[in-house]
Amino acid sequence: MAAHRLDAAVRLCLLLAAVATVGGMFGFLLVWGQLVIPGWALSASLLVLSLVLAIARALLRRRNAAPGEQRSARRRSPQWVGIALLAGVCSVIGGVGDLGATYTVLRPPGPGFCQAAVREHSFLFAGGGELYAVGLGGFGRPVSSWTADDGYQPIASGSYDFTWDAEGALLSVHGGTDPVWPALHDFDCPARDS
Repeated sequence: MAAHRLDAAVRLCLLLAAVATVGGMFGFLLVWGQLVIPGWALSASLLVLSLVLAIARALLRRRNAAPGEQRSARRRSPQWVGIALLAGVCSVIGGVGDLGATYTVLRPPGPGFCQAAVREHSFLFAGGGELYAVGLGGFGRPVSSWTADDGYQPIASGSYDFTWDAEGALLSVHGGTDPVWPALHDFDCPARDS
């Protein structure tokens, strides 16, 4: 009975890893307090959890096997192996693409469950960032982006203003000697009190 529950848990982790992979490909992320978890990291974590559960399942089956009983060769379902491989490859690609990126949860939080998070990245002489609207459950979706010269990161440098008003959130990024364009970014909070 426990082995069947572990089987179900492994499959659930694989399905959630695939969903996280697809969400990450579309730019979604998860925010938990001050921690920002991109889709590729969530998918990789779920894949590791499914592997740990699969090992526990194999050990449980081995322990419960009667002495001298021939172990039947369990065939792995090709679709579950394919899901695991696809999610793993996409997680690695996402992780490599995220090298050097920094994530920040902007303060103050908005009304209700609204928050804002930022991803900044730079490579050689180019930089940029994305603003995410974070709602109920901590799920963030991209709402705006900017480009900066010389790999400048205005949020990490503290060169920004962030406010909430009746209309939603407003982020103003300042470039100084390194221009940032566009400078103004806003979004409506879907859960705001009217």
